[in-house]
Amino acid sequence: MPLDTIRARLQQRHLDALLVTQPENRRYLSGYTAHDSSIAESAGVLLISAKGAPLLLTDSRFALQAEREATGFTMRLYQRGLLALLKNLLPGLAIRRLGFEPHWMLYSTATALLKMTSTLNIEAAPVGGLIETLRRCKSAREIEHIQAAVLLNEQVFQTVFATLRPGQTERQVADRIEQTMRQMGSEGPAFETIVGAGPNGALPHAVPSDRPLRRGEPIVIDMGLRLNGYCSDMTRTVVLGKPDDKTKEIIRIVRQAQQAATKVIRGGCTGREADRAARQVINAAGYGKYFGHGLGHGVGLAVHEAPPLNRRNRGQLTPGMVVTVEPGIYLPDWGGVRLENMVVVKTSGCELLNQDTTFLDI
Repeated sequence: MPLDTIRARLQQRHLDALLVTQPENRRYLSGYTAHDSSIAESAGVLLISAKGAPLLLTDSRFALQAEREATGFTMRLYQRGLLALLKNLLPGLAIRRLGFEPHWMLYSTATALLKMTSTLNIEAAPVGGLIETLRRCKSAREIEHIQAAVLLNEQVFQTVFATLRPGQTERQVADRIEQTMRQMGSEGPAFETIVGAGPNGALPHAVPSDRPLRRGEPIVIDMGLRLNGYCSDMTRTVVLGKPDDKTKEIIRIVRQAQQAATKVIRGGCTGREADRAARQVINAAGYGKYFGHGLGHGVGLAVHEAPPLNRRNRGQLTPGMVVTVEPGIYLPDWGGVRLENMVVVKTSGCELLNQDTTFLDI
């Protein structure tokens, strides 16, 4: 159980408790699905004690939801803010060393937390990655959720792709994709949908604009949805009408790079090795300087999580990790091609989660 592992790790680090503020970590440990409006407005935090019962701290807006979803957690409501509640709560819990997640807390909040705990003779210690390392390898149940999200994402793509026509704008297509996601049963997009047509496709994170789609040009569509809390992430590069020879050539190169990386991804492979396999194909074709981002990233409760697949990551992949494989080529004033699938790392290879093959076999 994750909570048992967290408690053991707290004891190893000589921590009495951990304050969990990162939303995906909170959901992973408690099942509580509320969303934060922003990092400055939380729907609640967890207080995991090394020995005592776990607590969920929130306000009255989320009381019913927290009570219903966070079974096994004792709820405590605050009326004057989180720090005021902690000031009253911590001494009675015999906490002398409190860990907190520095990567998901405003500097002003962390400063106030350190000041408050010092008045109680409590040491507040930043602890990064304690829960994220558990989330990196997915359980069989988590992989089922991710697979369902991937397949629904593909259904949404095919539904919208069938309606694409020249003259529609990038923004209209992106809006239709996200509307269709909700209509078909998702919780909504996992990130803001990217639609980059023609030259705009040279921007890996293009923001959909009022530029109309045109026949014969490459259109990069990067989309993902959330289902049962878990994310999907897929990119297809499509053409309305027949692609010209240059477009077909670049799609084939990117597809070969994706296949090369997929062949080397397995338990024990490093993120760097996976990235290199794809990059070598694109380099050999003469487009190396036009592939600037890493090959991929982990996906789970968050759409971007560990492990990264890039030139810097020498860490080994472990069976159960779910990662994207998304090489691309981006040519200024022409456009771009990115192809993205998701795979599960296995001991002797990887399992492809995608079924869609749109423009992958030209």
